[in-house]
Amino acid sequence: MANYPMNNNNNQAKDTMNSDKRRSLITYNHITYLLYVVSYFTAGLLWIVPIVMNYAKRHDADGSWLATHFDWQIKTFWYSIVWFVLGIVIIAFALGGFGVSMLADSSNNMAIGSVLLAGVGLLIMLFTFIWHLYRIIRGWIALTDNRPVP
Repeated sequence: MANYPMNNNNNQAKDTMNSDKRRSLITYNHITYLLYVVSYFTAGLLWIVPIVMNYAKRHDADGSWLATHFDWQIKTFWYSIVWFVLGIVIIAFALGGFGVSMLADSSNNMAIGSVLLAGVGLLIMLFTFIWHLYRIIRGWIALTDNRPVP
């Protein structure tokens, strides 16, 4: 991540961006953070909208503290997708094993293992959800305070 020189007067990163452009990008970031929150109520269907928006305007913020917000949201999106998909794959694998154990009328050990594995997948998805929500809240608070995110 790029380092942005800090202004001694108010601990905000210096940049050469004009104030209208800065205000516009701040508003834009507020909208993308809001869309991530709204996406929770659409089962994640809106996740694609803010990520496309972030990529579309990312380079407009180059050299400013606002660039950290674009990078933060993009990284949050991709890490969340990877971990969420991993959780789904584990659950699908576990349910497949559970189904096979029921059809094959095999021992209960395989069925128990499948249920436990599905639980691991659910925990991964739960922790991913909590982590994603934490990152959105932390980033949004920093944006509201006109601060970069780490």
